[in-house]
Amino acid sequence: MKFYKHLYVGASIKNPKAVKIKLKINAGLIGIYIVALADGPDQLEFYHAALLKQKLLRKLCPPYIIGIAKGREEAENIIEKIAGECYEKTGTAKLKDYLLNKKG
Repeated sequence: MKFYKHLYVGASIKNPKAVKIKLKINAGLIGIYIVALADGPDQLEFYHAALLKQKLLRKLCPPYIIGIAKGREEAENIIEKIAGECYEKTGTAKLKDYLLNKKG
């Protein structure tokens, strides 16, 4: 599991460092959602942090975490924010390219 250098954090997350530690040690996190780069052709995906408790998922396709949020709606807002930034800066919707090449 890797975390994005410029991690997006939802407004409801009071202590992002603690959330990152809990994700790394596989502790239970109620109501926390992950925004990650999609493995396939999709751009981004989001899912409940509880899915990371599945050992096979963590082993076969460890996520590259772009953002953390409290609740589904906040995760969707993070994706909207990323899409808006991407379009504003590049004029495209190539979110993966934008995030992987983002400076500063």
